[in-house]
Amino acid sequence: MSGTEHLTVRRVGATLVLTLNRPEARNALSLPMLVGLYDGWLAADEDDAIRSIVLTGAGGAFCAGMDLKALAGDGMAGERYRDRLRDDPDLHWKAMLRHHRPRKPVIAAVEGHCVAGGTEILQGTDIRVAGESAVFGLFEVRRGLFPIGGSTVRLARQIPRTHALEMLLTGRPYPAREAERIGLIGHVVPDGTALEKALEIAEQINACGPLAVEAVKASVYETAELPETEGLKAELERGWPVFATADAKEGSLAFTQKRPPVYRRA
Repeated sequence: MSGTEHLTVRRVGATLVLTLNRPEARNALSLPMLVGLYDGWLAADEDDAIRSIVLTGAGGAFCAGMDLKALAGDGMAGERYRDRLRDDPDLHWKAMLRHHRPRKPVIAAVEGHCVAGGTEILQGTDIRVAGESAVFGLFEVRRGLFPIGGSTVRLARQIPRTHALEMLLTGRPYPAREAERIGLIGHVVPDGTALEKALEIAEQINACGPLAVEAVKASVYETAELPETEGLKAELERGWPVFATADAKEGSLAFTQKRPPVYRRA
């Protein structure tokens, strides 16, 4: 895939890197960006050679949230994509990972602002890395708005409720170190190196059995809200078939032969 004028795509080994590319607006969400994002998620799902996805932003920012004028398709940048939104009115929610979960692991590499809709997209990612000057927050209530991208449901499931409610109800900014302390992100790295760290994590994932990785991710999300007994049953249903794959046999054989495994998704 080639991306759009506001979303660039490149391959780094087995990793698909999606870059929000509207730096003059701190990568505020536009219709071309949302279309490119959704197409990127689908491309990664459909290409077995892609084992992980990294989402980042251009120009020292991640995403400053929704640009309502751009989303409406005002101007030449959005005009050519209006049919896509008309044909799939849910496209923007799928792009923002509210109504779509890629089967491959998604790693966020955050520099600068990651606020409002940026923090909402972040909650749809699996692993999160941020530069030390990054800023997070859900500013909607300060503007009399509602964070409708999923935050009132997801955030309290990802971080302690007291921190989730403080973030949601105050609309204040959170520096990277505080976001790490409350569990919103996993790594804080020197500014300008978030993408490098995200690609390092992606490479570690890419070296693992892809069928196992995808089954593990699916199990984590499928069982998240189940009672323990039901969750353990569902885990077996996801996990046992992995042991019967050729990749599982290859992993064990490679270990005994002291060599890197060669996985074939079989």
